[in-house]
Amino acid sequence: MNLHNSIIDTAQKTIENEYQAIKNLTQLIDNEFAEAIDFIYNSKGRVIVTGVGKSALIANKIVATLNSTGTPAIFMHAADAIHGDLGIIQKDDVVICISKSGNTPEIKVLIPLLKNGCNKLIAMTSDKDSFLGKQADYVLHAHVEKEACPHNLAPTTSTTAQLVMGDALAICLLELRNFSSDDFAKYHPGGALGKKLYLRVKDIAAGNLKPTVNPDTSVKKVIVEISEKLLGVTAVVLDEKIVGIVTDGDIRRMLNKHDNIGNLTAKDIMTENPKSVIGDTLAVDALEIMENNGISQLLVEDEGVYTGVIHLHDLIKEGII
Repeated sequence: MNLHNSIIDTAQKTIENEYQAIKNLTQLIDNEFAEAIDFIYNSKGRVIVTGVGKSALIANKIVATLNSTGTPAIFMHAADAIHGDLGIIQKDDVVICISKSGNTPEIKVLIPLLKNGCNKLIAMTSDKDSFLGKQADYVLHAHVEKEACPHNLAPTTSTTAQLVMGDALAICLLELRNFSSDDFAKYHPGGALGKKLYLRVKDIAAGNLKPTVNPDTSVKKVIVEISEKLLGVTAVVLDEKIVGIVTDGDIRRMLNKHDNIGNLTAKDIMTENPKSVIGDTLAVDALEIMENNGISQLLVEDEGVYTGVIHLHDLIKEGII
């Protein structure tokens, strides 16, 4: 076996090992898991997630996922907790402690300190019979047979299982809270993801010029309007109502069809009943309309009044595509 084949084989075995471990987790989701989720959902406090080593890194990610999906959460490093950070925990908080073995020295020191309070303790561990498992009020059983590491030492499969169990926990809470896409947008206002959830057509159209002609406008002036407004299109408007659209494509087709364009007007070459959207339409929904109809622009209106144009290039610039 050459070097590249050996690398590919190792990678495939790693993925297969972790895939099987995740698949087995479905058999470990039981009533105790449901009771733990129900308790968190009905609690008045936050979720404090703790761990050491690689489990602490997973705890950080779970905290981030919980916070972004409507469940207030805080990370507390288990080692720091026994040196003053226990003050993070308030009386109504729920503590989730993550440890593959459930028997690490830091965990054995931390658990009795946690039990001195009245906070419920949820364990996420591979071993339900560990010190952590036996002391916890609820156990999220993230069991794995072996690590992907050939020496069964480096946390690999176990941290993947913890991550997936944390995602399952977060999504269950999300559904219990009826956490909507609008709620999600409030927590993710930045970047392309946030824009897909909150950016509306009117926000984009407001930054564009507003190409407008009336039905009797000469073709020459139509061409000038399209060129000056830089959107490859103009709306044909009568009494503020959209009656048609003229695009670059319409101009090209007209030039192929007519040798003399001196007497032509907008109404002679426009497309009637063009696609349009209201200003409150989400930009991502406008993109879907464009894709489904094979067009690059949409006219925008509110209460039947023409207000502007949105172009495919606008969506690209905003990161919607």
